[in-house]
Amino acid sequence: MNRGLLLLLIITVMMVACPGSRLKNPGVADGRLAPCPKSPNCVSSQSDDEKHYIAPIVYDGTLQEAREKLISVLQSMKRSRIVKTEDTYIHAEFTSAFFRFVDDVEFYLDDTAKTIHMRSASRVGKADFGVNRKRMENFRSRFTTLTDKKE
Repeated sequence: MNRGLLLLLIITVMMVACPGSRLKNPGVADGRLAPCPKSPNCVSSQSDDEKHYIAPIVYDGTLQEAREKLISVLQSMKRSRIVKTEDTYIHAEFTSAFFRFVDDVEFYLDDTAKTIHMRSASRVGKADFGVNRKRMENFRSRFTTLTDKKE
């Protein structure tokens, strides 16, 4: 492929952007977030298979304190937008810097178990080069750091 055509293709993709379609079934059903698709571009703390599984976050304190920390961390992260907040559920979107791909990130706060379950999934494509896993580990680190600072 010649360089001019390749450049035109890249510019077209950038201009059109690739947000993908919104999450079909956001939220929690019977204490569970939606399962990950078979593609490798999703991680979930409620996944039954190893390639999609990521550990949940365990918290101390009240549900309200954990929820406030969660929102604070989300607001501090680049290219994030909180879409929906409920008492025990939060849905956010993260947009990539270059191609403007949108990933859906969900959190379910199970106050009985003092656990935050999380799910991060790409809207389009199959591979994400580990972006969703890295994002959630970054989130965990920020949440833990914020918790440690307050103690």
